[in-house]
Amino acid sequence: MAKVAKRRGRYVLDYYDNQGIRQRKTLKKATTLKKAKEKLREIEDQISKGIHLPDNKIPIFSEVAKEWINHKTSNLRDSTWSVYEGHTRNHFQEFDDLKINQITVAMVEKWITDRQIQQMPIGTIRKILVSMSQIFKYAARHRYIPYNPYLDAEKPRANQSEDIEAEDAEMRILNPSEINAFIKTTEDQKYHTLFRLAIMSGARQGELLGLKWSDVIWKDSQIHIQRTFNNQAWYKPKTKASNRKIDLGPSMMAELKKWKIACPPNNFNLMFPNESGRPINHNNLVNRYFAPSLKKAKIEKIRFHDLRHTFASLLINQGENPKYIQKQMGHSKVSTTLDIYAHLFSKVNQEAACRLENNVFNTSGHKTVTVD
Repeated sequence: MAKVAKRRGRYVLDYYDNQGIRQRKTLKKATTLKKAKEKLREIEDQISKGIHLPDNKIPIFSEVAKEWINHKTSNLRDSTWSVYEGHTRNHFQEFDDLKINQITVAMVEKWITDRQIQQMPIGTIRKILVSMSQIFKYAARHRYIPYNPYLDAEKPRANQSEDIEAEDAEMRILNPSEINAFIKTTEDQKYHTLFRLAIMSGARQGELLGLKWSDVIWKDSQIHIQRTFNNQAWYKPKTKASNRKIDLGPSMMAELKKWKIACPPNNFNLMFPNESGRPINHNNLVNRYFAPSLKKAKIEKIRFHDLRHTFASLLINQGENPKYIQKQMGHSKVSTTLDIYAHLFSKVNQEAACRLENNVFNTSGHKTVTVD
């Protein structure tokens, strides 16, 4: 039976743990009898829930972080694992030597506040917090802690205007004249076709490099995204929604037919193989072909990923339904599409207002009125 005893002027908790092993925990000298009894009740409650660990078996935060990252090794892409590993190694020094059950909500919130004071970008803080959250979730699942302090901590928020400004600053979209100039200056047929397909499909770089000729659905004028090639390794699409069929126009399909005839055969049946028949290295693609074509077309430097943003922008500008854009982009939810591209949708739509009035009041003769 659990009890509180006093030895040499200090209270000692005497109890049996989850495995039936007798434990004695000596409390600090200033601890009162009331506090000792409260602590014993807390331990008994943990034992009843199967989540109690003796102090000498509770790991420190850095040990749990290492366990978690090792657990993740087989479930993540190398690039994602590298990001998580970097977070655990570089950003949690305040917690590293503390026992995992000593970390409180207040400590988590202080960690967030300190980063904001250091003017770390909100987006970066949020990404690091994903790793922190997963570490605490792992600890709770393995009964190292009775509750997850991350859950109750107040997370950093940016207002909508800040999010839009950050997105605008990072995103660079090509206009139709720039697109034509860029494609025209890319003389190599393989890269001419690849860059044109990137703009006309919105496919991610890894998805394009992983395309095989068997992924082309000729009768439906579509390509089927079923895999990616990133960091010299093959992967399945990021999400269920990423495994998708993308519609292509007739001129793009004609370009693909021409390139299929010219494409050298390769063991992987790749649409865009390198000289040895393997997938193109993404760095070589950008440095040897993408960047030089931009420079030749007199277009300021952009990221390859901006071709994907350009595709989305073109669909938005021609008034396509956001749900259709979501499906073509491979986003899991339409809200993701709207969050990323909200600033590209027109904030004024008098045509829609006129159509509404016409449907309700039969005012088809009215025209849009502007006020100076």
